[in-house]
Amino acid sequence: MVSRSYSNLLDLASGELPSPSFTRMTRQMPRIMTVAGIISDLDDDPSDDLSSSSIQHDRLIIVANQLPIKAHRKTDGSRGWTFSWDENSLLLQLKDGLGDDEVDVIYVGCLKEEIHPNEQDEVSQTLLETFKCVPTFLPPELFTRFYHGFCKQHLWPLFHYMLPLSPDLGGRFNRSLWQAYVSVNKIFADRIMEVINPEDDFVWIHDYHLMVLPTFLRKRFNRVKLGFFLHSPFPSSEIYKTLPVREELLRALLNSDLIGFHTFDYARHFLSCCSRLLGISYESKRGYISLEYYGRTVSIKILPVGIHMRQLQSVLNLPETESKVSELINQFQDQGKTMLLGVDDLDIFKGISLKLLAMEQLLIQHPEWQGKVVLVQIANPARGTGKDVKEVKAETCSTVKRINETFGRPGYDPVILIDEPLKFYERFIGCSPSLSGAVRVNPWNIDAVADAMDCALELSEPEKQMRHEKHYKYVSSHDVGYWARSFFQDLERTCKDHVRRRCWGIGFGLSFRVVALDLNFRKLSMEHIVSAYKRTTTRAILLDYDGTLMPQSSIDKSPTSETIEMLNTLCRDKNNMVFVVSAKSRTTLGEWFADCEKLGLAAEHGCFLRLKRDEEWETCVQFEECGWKQNAEPVMTLYTETTDGSTIEDKETALVWSYEDADPDFGSCQAKELLDHLESVLANEPVTVKRGQSSVEVKPQGVSKGLVAKRLLTTMQERGMSPDFVVCIGDDRSDEDMFEVITSSVASGECIAPRAEVFACTVGNKPSKAKYYLDDTVEIARLMRGLASVSEQSVNVLAFE
Repeated sequence: MVSRSYSNLLDLASGELPSPSFTRMTRQMPRIMTVAGIISDLDDDPSDDLSSSSIQHDRLIIVANQLPIKAHRKTDGSRGWTFSWDENSLLLQLKDGLGDDEVDVIYVGCLKEEIHPNEQDEVSQTLLETFKCVPTFLPPELFTRFYHGFCKQHLWPLFHYMLPLSPDLGGRFNRSLWQAYVSVNKIFADRIMEVINPEDDFVWIHDYHLMVLPTFLRKRFNRVKLGFFLHSPFPSSEIYKTLPVREELLRALLNSDLIGFHTFDYARHFLSCCSRLLGISYESKRGYISLEYYGRTVSIKILPVGIHMRQLQSVLNLPETESKVSELINQFQDQGKTMLLGVDDLDIFKGISLKLLAMEQLLIQHPEWQGKVVLVQIANPARGTGKDVKEVKAETCSTVKRINETFGRPGYDPVILIDEPLKFYERFIGCSPSLSGAVRVNPWNIDAVADAMDCALELSEPEKQMRHEKHYKYVSSHDVGYWARSFFQDLERTCKDHVRRRCWGIGFGLSFRVVALDLNFRKLSMEHIVSAYKRTTTRAILLDYDGTLMPQSSIDKSPTSETIEMLNTLCRDKNNMVFVVSAKSRTTLGEWFADCEKLGLAAEHGCFLRLKRDEEWETCVQFEECGWKQNAEPVMTLYTETTDGSTIEDKETALVWSYEDADPDFGSCQAKELLDHLESVLANEPVTVKRGQSSVEVKPQGVSKGLVAKRLLTTMQERGMSPDFVVCIGDDRSDEDMFEVITSSVASGECIAPRAEVFACTVGNKPSKAKYYLDDTVEIARLMRGLASVSEQSVNVLAFE
């Protein structure tokens, strides 16, 4: 079997050879690659116990900060380590949803125990052979700055809405900790590249510890099939934008193919940050939310993890569990007490102290529950360290002590705090906010939480049972296996088009991103189009205005003197027929281009057309009087008044509501509502309502820029001038109609000369019916000046002759 290692190609390019430990690893792992061009003896070794059937499976590399492995020093006097699976690890539990017969899983991550460098090769080999785990070894000082530094001092507090206002509140940004975070992510990338088959394998990255890892992997292999799931909240844009490296993290996440969140709120905050900070909008297609990022589709997944039902059910049947249940019944129910249970991590964001205060308030407001209700609070050990953890623990213990001293009595403590690790059969299950039968409450409102506790205690037994059954049905059907299977299926769906894209990377450092284009979609080369321009004799040139000849961001929309001169130069060439197509009114266009005698103009998206300056404007479609405006205008006015920065433009045949200067999120939301509102109000009118670039437009039916392209080509054919060169450039959805007409004309052979040179070109790398693109208006101006220069030379030669 010939295998190719992308990581080794990088080593060869840098003059480095793989380390001995890497060579040993590759010989033991199924579908691991060796140096390109070298035949691996993996398949030829009869002693190898790896089955060939595994090669046919999908392979998933799961990457997280920690491996699902427990490590212990050998206690029999011999040197070395013993390893076992951590049955409580989510990474191990999610395999239930993937199926061992369908997906081979490899884990990449750190061990909880520190391994001496002299032992790392042996440990790597053992974990690889026995557990299919690839350990990532980090120097202790680097790990401290990475995990306890940037992850726990910056990301964890910020993602839980703690602003870095002072060193004591969230901590000020420390660039050295950020550099440690980036360095660790790069080490993870190096480790992954040692075991990945980048053409076939899927990679699933977990949580905020590895948020820049997608950039390192995408940079090394542009088509890597990559998913990321965030197991923490994602803050609102107002909070997130206080992070100095906000764009770097966003762009890194967008180098994934699929990004997962627990709730819609978290996903909504992420999408809002992409819109506000990067100008990237999202859309929903057939139920799937996605963003277009430099030609790549980045999908968004919203689904809570759930619990491990199989493990829970097996534990429920243990004798130890039955014994514990009997103990609880004897301790509480038989004593006439009701138990309330809390299970939380002992950190500043879980609100244990607020819950305790609510319990205290319950006993004050409802003295009848004194002696009858007990709160058992399980405080899982905090994952981080520092002063905040010590303060939370101290506050929790002091609050418990105060409540028990105030309301306790012999044989009764209202609060029982358990702050030590529990065996699994002693635990209880908590669940996500997706449980619809829960009593919902604002956790910051202590009185409201106390009332909610009282409400839950007062529920009748039938209602308790009904709520429980509803919850159990959801929890059992949406467990961790369901979550993993659903995520992996969406990852496969998102990545299926990779092979149909041409990819290359642009940008430096963490600004790196991949441009992905259709196989037939490429950047328009100046040399290519100029060469075609020189050897053709009948040319049709159609140019959009806003966003093409003029940047969308320009305050003054009128053409510059350079643009006027360039257009006049093109028009003076007798071989050319030039049109500017715009959404502007014919009055505006007539004034702007008054100095262009031979320039054709199309106004209001092609509703009006003029072949030359001295000719009359033609109406391209028949339309009735615009009586519909009296119904549409009040609706638009309402949305203008409620959307700061929006405006209305009243044209002869159309009305346009623009939110270019409004808040992008709110404007987009209002545009969706306005579109639905106008479609309802104007359902019986001969008009269409369309969404444009930061706008909603109402115009007569049948009007499109495609009409202009069709009219120009037909006119040229009628004059015996079927073009052998066509260039059409535009930037938004309305220009796609022109591209479609030109493409269909080429396919049918109508109006265009056989073997004509045709260049349909969009602005920016995005899905389009055009076959070419240019990056921006600067490149378009450079291109058109180049064509004008060729025409000017031709005119000068004729004048000289």
